[in-house]
Amino acid sequence: MEQKQYKIIADQGIHARPATVIVQHASKYDSTINLEYKGKSVNLKSIMGVMALGIGFGAEVKISADGPDEQEALHGLQNLLYTEGLAEA
Repeated sequence: MEQKQYKIIADQGIHARPATVIVQHASKYDSTINLEYKGKSVNLKSIMGVMALGIGFGAEVKISADGPDEQEALHGLQNLLYTEGLAEA
């Protein structure tokens, strides 16, 4: 299992639009991908799960992936978070 930690830098946090983009991207991978925030972990392929976390500006989150393409998944998601201006390492 691979995991990475990020700080959310988007002013609005992870609201509906970026959550949708992240979930759609995560769904491309075969690995199980989880998003952890404040001790709660949800499936990153679930829009309802991601929205339920209520991730705001400055939040520290962890993304973990476990499966055949876990490294590719984490790398792709990291690129997405940086490109969209949502998070930093």
